[in-house]
Amino acid sequence: MDSFSALIRTASHEQHVEAESSSFMTGLLGGRLGMDAYARYTEQLWFVYEALESGAERPASDRVAGPFVRPELFRLAALERDLAHLRGPDWRSTLTALPATRVYADRVATVARDWPAGYVAHHYTRYLGDLSGGQIIRDRAERTWGFARKGDGVRFYVFDRIPNPAAFKREYRALLDAVPLDDLEKQRVVAECKRAFALNTDVFRALGEEFPLSA
Repeated sequence: MDSFSALIRTASHEQHVEAESSSFMTGLLGGRLGMDAYARYTEQLWFVYEALESGAERPASDRVAGPFVRPELFRLAALERDLAHLRGPDWRSTLTALPATRVYADRVATVARDWPAGYVAHHYTRYLGDLSGGQIIRDRAERTWGFARKGDGVRFYVFDRIPNPAAFKREYRALLDAVPLDDLEKQRVVAECKRAFALNTDVFRALGEEFPLSA
């Protein structure tokens, strides 16, 4: 029988691929979109991580979600430093969420408040994705727009407090495998992982409409 972490990874694979292959993300990684598109994407991330991290206090004390809430993962301060670099010191005054981003952030806030196991689903899809595929985005952004290596503009992707990401991800998956949930609740968490990827894809779709690729 598959471990819980393997079950989550397999069940959400299709949504994961769909998110990664969106026209916006392929355009961004392919250097076909400007820095403004990258900055707009970074703004949308702020709303999602604000919901994840400002809502972390309640899950942190829960027996299921608590072991996953690790301050060394937190991204909000790094995002804010990136936004100050990308948009200037008054970045908050122009910060706006796309409707799809608002739906995503609201869902994160809801599970943080009401369903700790569901919070784990969003925690997993965001942070483990940033530790993995996020490094590709950082590398492309540094090369495309000339950001200093691991400097302002890409700090969101730099996990200074996690010296060995591969070991951290192994530990994280071990936590998932040991999570004290029955099979029915595990299936609900898997479904929420799929929902998280779908919400993320909706944001990419909205960004793609705002920044269409020229033919």
